[in-house]
Amino acid sequence: MYLVTVLGNLLIILAVSSDSNLHNPMYFFLSNLSLNDICLSTTTIPKMLVNIQTQNHSITYIGCLNQIFFITAFFGFENFLLAVMAYDRYAAICHPLRFINNIETRNQTIISEFILLGMSEDRELQPLIFSLFLIMYLVTVLGNLLIVLAVSSDSYLHTPMYFFLSNLSLNDICLSTTTIPKILLNIQTQNHSITYIGCLNQIFFITAFLGFEIFLLAVMAYDRYAAICHPLKYTVIMNFYFCGLLILLSWFMSMVNALLQTLMVLHLSFCTELEIPQFFCELTLVLKIACSSTLINNILIYALVSILGGIPFSGITFSYTRIVASVLKMASGERKYKAFSTCGSHLSIVSLFYGTVLGVYFSSPFTNSPKK
Repeated sequence: MYLVTVLGNLLIILAVSSDSNLHNPMYFFLSNLSLNDICLSTTTIPKMLVNIQTQNHSITYIGCLNQIFFITAFFGFENFLLAVMAYDRYAAICHPLRFINNIETRNQTIISEFILLGMSEDRELQPLIFSLFLIMYLVTVLGNLLIVLAVSSDSYLHTPMYFFLSNLSLNDICLSTTTIPKILLNIQTQNHSITYIGCLNQIFFITAFLGFEIFLLAVMAYDRYAAICHPLKYTVIMNFYFCGLLILLSWFMSMVNALLQTLMVLHLSFCTELEIPQFFCELTLVLKIACSSTLINNILIYALVSILGGIPFSGITFSYTRIVASVLKMASGERKYKAFSTCGSHLSIVSLFYGTVLGVYFSSPFTNSPKK
């Protein structure tokens, strides 16, 4: 049932995104409904499968809170979306002329698709690139799913550190799913275009998931700081309620940031230059090809990046400064090694994340040479 739900809805999303004849409001809402159904089923069924397989019918307090939050959110979204879809059908049937004129007017001011030029056009390299991305995607999804299932099924791992790690793994699955399936589809069909709506979706979800990861890395650094610098108060500081609150705040701030950035793109107009020198819709590159003024967009980006990026990075730096100072005061070499070993995995994730983000940001202008 789970595989049928996920694969069926994924096929709907891919069909709508790849067929230009389906780029209309009805199918746009349908693709969002399919994505929501995937998320809703993923909230409960994987945990049910683990419980059946392990003959253990328990769920942690944090896991229960997560299920309550996501089930309520996805059910609420589906209720609103069904109402929106009903209004869309009402407009199409009861006011067909105004409905068609609205679509035609929007098509005159908003372009229908962009061209992604971040991938090599050499046909001989296409199978190799496709295989590399497919393997990378499968390893990412399966590896992170194993982490989530291991943490949820083993009671010894029901601690704040592994709770945050499972959320990080789930976020990595979502982040990779935002771009790689579209890349694979473009390579397979030899079509490097992406629809305007698809580009907006990528901008929103990439911004949201990257923002959440930045906040989560800062939260994980604070968790290590509390465990090493205040071991006796650790269970009081990092209680289940506080951990859940940190996750919810991280999601809220990242979603608000993504929504603001995406809505600000809607007022932009584009001319004939519709080529993005990247294999996904990167916000800064989309702004560069806009015909209208992007001053407000750039101000918003720099302001939010400075605040929402600077504060978590400062938190990570502060936490590890205090951790190093605390560890150096320890007399036992074994205690020092144990303290540093608990931070090693987090430090490697932080280095990999910020290194990848900076690498993509600085390499994006050179991913494709401009066409004469």
